[in-house]
Amino acid sequence: MHACIIAVGSELLTPFRVDTNSLAITERLNTIGYAVRLKTIVGDTVDELAQVVSSALVWADLIVLTGGLGPTEDDVTRDAVARVLQVPLEEDRAVVERIRARFARRGMTMPDINRRQAMVPRGATLLDNANGTAPGLWIERGRTAIVLLPGPPREMTSMLDAVIAERLAPKSGGAGLFRRVVKITGRTESDVDQQAQPIYGAWTSRAIPISTTILAMLGQIELHLTVRAESRASADAALDAAVAELRTALGDAVYSVDGRPLEAVVGELLRARRATIAVAESCTGGLLASRLTDVPGSSDYVERRAVCYSNRAKTEWLGVTEALLARHGAVSEQVAEAMAAGIRSRAGVTVGVGVTGIAGPGGGTAEKPVGTVAIAVQTDDDARVRTFQFIGGREMVKFQASQAALNMVRLLLS
Repeated sequence: MHACIIAVGSELLTPFRVDTNSLAITERLNTIGYAVRLKTIVGDTVDELAQVVSSALVWADLIVLTGGLGPTEDDVTRDAVARVLQVPLEEDRAVVERIRARFARRGMTMPDINRRQAMVPRGATLLDNANGTAPGLWIERGRTAIVLLPGPPREMTSMLDAVIAERLAPKSGGAGLFRRVVKITGRTESDVDQQAQPIYGAWTSRAIPISTTILAMLGQIELHLTVRAESRASADAALDAAVAELRTALGDAVYSVDGRPLEAVVGELLRARRATIAVAESCTGGLLASRLTDVPGSSDYVERRAVCYSNRAKTEWLGVTEALLARHGAVSEQVAEAMAAGIRSRAGVTVGVGVTGIAGPGGGTAEKPVGTVAIAVQTDDDARVRTFQFIGGREMVKFQASQAALNMVRLLLS
């Protein structure tokens, strides 16, 4: 079953407003077996919106429009749909009275402009809006169902859930689209795909076919596995087997198969070992500690962090000697090791981390260009240190450095 989502509103075509409704709609439709084949944003123009709706009618089983149901002249969703279906808009007196009563309960008089929200394409079924004035609309045309939902998420979400429960889910028979995300770090996209493609390439011919998308993201690679199955149990069985194959092939580069971010995975490892951690950061400026403490309950294992940006801070707070700094430079594996040892000793924790580097855009040299970052991780029993060469601007370097540091902790504790 193929679905099209159309977000309506010229404000969504500016840098100041983000379309979040489409994400919520996609998630809910996937759970009942609808594959969203097109998502688009259309401004408040009747002609353009009518053109998009008309095109979607050719192929879509379901068209969901969100927004453009308000009382003003630029709320054109009803008009565009009525034009495409070649039906008139008719005022529903009951809707007018409900809107009037809603205003009255707040001690206000309904502006006459709100009558616009009671204009209904002939043949449409009204959908109750418990949280606003504009009713939604359900229209069937041939094999296609058209759903008009309000734009405010508080109104849209409750109406969408009712439509799914009462009208769409009963048709699915329990079938749905089910996904699993395999997260990988420390490897390039081409390297991952070279190993994974021979595996996932064979999945399309299985009894329950699995489609796979590989996504390169900052500091990690994601493999998105999608299956359409008649039940959650059969989907889980197919996806579990597929994930096991990938884990065998990719080894410890896989850090998550259940959607958790790297900082949450590291947190679970620390908690399981009753370990504590402290971090000494230079070029990341506190980002590593921030990510660790983004996880609820992280006070169980995060003890402290020190941002030691200057050489003086490294010496005074962490005990890094001036001689070591002079001999190797602040961005060096030796200094990263001394930072990790210094913070671990002073904090009295299980794990100490030291991060030092050149985030840019200035400060690089031929020997140590921008993006050079040295990271050290130490415990009583083990220690690891590595120099990385990251690409991109300042924020990208900082994030990649925090990702690499977290991954080093993960691998040391695994």
